[in-house]
Amino acid sequence: MSRQVEDFISRRELFTQDNQYNQSYVLLFTVASSIIWIMVPGLAFLYSGLARRKSALSMIWICIMSSFIGVFQWYFWGYSLAFSSTAGNKFIGDLHNFGFQNLLGSTSSESDYPQLAFGLFQLQFLLVTLAILAGGCIAERGRFLPSMIFLFCWATVVYCPVVYWIWGGGWAMKYKSGVLDYAGGGPVEILSGVSAFVYSAFLGRRNETLMINYRPHNISTIFLGTSLLYVGWLFFNGFSCGNPSLKVAYSMMNTHICGAFGAISWCLLDFRLENKWSMVAVCSGCISGLVAATPSSGVIPLWASVILGITAGVVCNLSTKIKYLCRVDDSLDVLAEHGIAGVVGLLFNALFGSSTVIGYDNVTDHEGGWLDHNWKQLYIQVAYIVAVAAYSAVVTAILCFVIDKIPGLHLRIDYNAEEVGVDEDQIGEFAYDYVEVRRDFLDWGNPQVNPNLQAHSIHEGIVDNQLVRIISVSRPEVYNDDRNSYTSNQDSGSTSEKQAHEPQPYLREHKLQQQISHQQNSHQQNQQPQQQQEQPHINQQAQEKV
Repeated sequence: MSRQVEDFISRRELFTQDNQYNQSYVLLFTVASSIIWIMVPGLAFLYSGLARRKSALSMIWICIMSSFIGVFQWYFWGYSLAFSSTAGNKFIGDLHNFGFQNLLGSTSSESDYPQLAFGLFQLQFLLVTLAILAGGCIAERGRFLPSMIFLFCWATVVYCPVVYWIWGGGWAMKYKSGVLDYAGGGPVEILSGVSAFVYSAFLGRRNETLMINYRPHNISTIFLGTSLLYVGWLFFNGFSCGNPSLKVAYSMMNTHICGAFGAISWCLLDFRLENKWSMVAVCSGCISGLVAATPSSGVIPLWASVILGITAGVVCNLSTKIKYLCRVDDSLDVLAEHGIAGVVGLLFNALFGSSTVIGYDNVTDHEGGWLDHNWKQLYIQVAYIVAVAAYSAVVTAILCFVIDKIPGLHLRIDYNAEEVGVDEDQIGEFAYDYVEVRRDFLDWGNPQVNPNLQAHSIHEGIVDNQLVRIISVSRPEVYNDDRNSYTSNQDSGSTSEKQAHEPQPYLREHKLQQQISHQQNSHQQNQQPQQQQEQPHINQQAQEKV
């Protein structure tokens, strides 16, 4: 039989079998997959706003690139390792579906939907997980190439096995008595949080001298990223049940409640300390609530989500101190907002899990949690949490150690690259024109500051710490700390024709450089007469002692 005839027959079989699928299921998976992907740029904007200007674009770049790496890994062998039905063990799948083979004509569950649609939907979970982890891989001091290699290897040996444990037929997936993890508290949240923390430990702390008055550089970008995450999370949690049923709406409502009460509780805690309302606190609390809802939104009643949201906001807020206790520079608080929140959500499944809520999809049957007097569910959840956290920590540490020892794949950039920023060192492009203008200005020459003078104030409004030191140390009278700018109180004289045609940012900084040089020359001239007057007196004292 010719190749053309075989292809024609296979297509006819596929079209005939397509009538056996529930078309609404296919539509559900494709639409949900498209909207869930919005979470990837949402994480990119969130991390970019939390970073400094000179590293803002690198956070966007690595989050987007991580999704492309995830698509390749999932198509290559990721889906097969996570969901192949022919594996003979409880740890990881086989390569039966390598390269998405044997998918088009097969069903995922009793002919409800094609396996290809299910693979497309599960791909988004991997992309979101890699984007969460990618921020911790860079964190203003990591290199791109080793982090990309790490993400591919991590998805293969860490993510796929854990997904197989809970959703692919592994040891954690048991009928009526298995682990309650609705939308990925283990494979998405705990894995990304713990692995990012371990990767940050291998990177080491950021240089302390470059962290003066460190704050997120763009709160608006943080809010934009959180908004995109919120939209995607509704579909992420809502459609994890896998069918168009009451459970979709129920899961979405639980997600709303957890996100709202998480934001309120976190914000109130920060207001108690500073008596000011923080937008970053609102976004952080909302994310912690959404993360806690991920494993539990399809398991617990609505009233329990109120308690879960408050608990997640408080616990995750306090968990941001873990990085100080461990002396690990988790700059984006991935462990606190994802790892710890995922643990809280999984524990709530044991305490407040309801068999009624679990069965709202008309498919799943489980004994529930303590609300249904299933007391053993607590230690099942704890064992699952410990296994996932320990496995991810150990394997991530091994991957980091091995990759860092390979020549040319060291994880961290050097000190000079960290000082100029990851954007300039790894990309050569910038998220803001100001950063490039500042770099070109410093290329003109670096004025030396008199070390005998002491700084009066250093403000985070001007990104470049070196330029701010020059302004506040050498010319405090022209530096206005309240206005986040500087103004000249003296007549700087006439401007040359060349300077008059320069762009305005260059003109201001060039004038400042001239003022600094003039001040230093005046200081040196004032010191010379004083030294000449003191010299005869010193010689006379020396002669008297002799």
